[in-house]
Amino acid sequence: MILQCLLIRLFTMAVTLFGVAVVVFVVIRIAPGDPIAMMLPPGASDADIARLRALYGLDKSLIEQFFIWLAGVLRGDFGMSISLRQDVLGLVMNRLPATLELSIMALLLALAIGLPLAIIGARERGTAVEAGIDVANGAALSIPDFLWGLVLILIFGVLMPVFEISGRVSPQLELPFVTQFYLIESILRLRFDLTKDLIGHMFMPALALALPLAAIIAQLLKQSLKELLSLDYVVLARVKGFSETQVILREALKNAALPTLTLVGVQFTFLIGGTVIVERLFSYEGLGNMAIDAVINRDLPLIQGIVLVFALIFVLINLAVDMTYALLNPRLRHG
Repeated sequence: MILQCLLIRLFTMAVTLFGVAVVVFVVIRIAPGDPIAMMLPPGASDADIARLRALYGLDKSLIEQFFIWLAGVLRGDFGMSISLRQDVLGLVMNRLPATLELSIMALLLALAIGLPLAIIGARERGTAVEAGIDVANGAALSIPDFLWGLVLILIFGVLMPVFEISGRVSPQLELPFVTQFYLIESILRLRFDLTKDLIGHMFMPALALALPLAAIIAQLLKQSLKELLSLDYVVLARVKGFSETQVILREALKNAALPTLTLVGVQFTFLIGGTVIVERLFSYEGLGNMAIDAVINRDLPLIQGIVLVFALIFVLINLAVDMTYALLNPRLRHG
């Protein structure tokens, strides 16, 4: 059953990625603006423009351009960046680890904030404590992540300058790593100075991304726990003498976590996409920041590469969530 589901999802992934490739390829080419004209000085001749257009394959028909690009992608060749004059895949892979580290830290912060709030809200259901948690969740959800970023910059970067508000790492620190997963490797190599610096730069953008997601996790998990706390097996646990906290943690939390797991997986994909504006706001050297530069410069190959990589991450995360849910849910596993 799980193998059949996996094969179906892999086929769906391939169709989805092909659809994304078609849409992004067509949309960025019908959008106004000529990337070739932006590369050349105002006095460039028609011959110079035609020569450069032929160099990047933009002199062919739209269908020819698409299949030439798609054949290159299948070989691992995403083309050459028009604005940076470098290999697109290399540029994307160089920035992707920074975005993934930021997204993972934001997810961990969201779980660290949302899970305790959900448990406290379920334990204190019907009281002023639960009402206060609901108000806090509503406030966190009503403010988008980039506005949270502005608020955090104002408070902790200007009024009380505690955290770094720009960049990914201090310039004076060496970054000798090859894979670009600086935070992970600095932890493994026990580089405490570098780890502290990386977390200090990453904390505020991660927190800005985490706050809306933490509110969603807290609200959904709290409602799931409240529904389960009235079931017979939970009542039996109370009869056995378990405290309310033990009942929640030992009996209800595992089952309540299943719908929350699905939500977290879906929201994590949006979290990665949401890094685009937040990275720009904090001058964080990730893939989102590069995407904005690519759009401004009308760098067609780079935009295509970034969008396709984002789409691949989205479908892989959704696949992992679906498979995990099937493994954790016996009804799906033995269906």
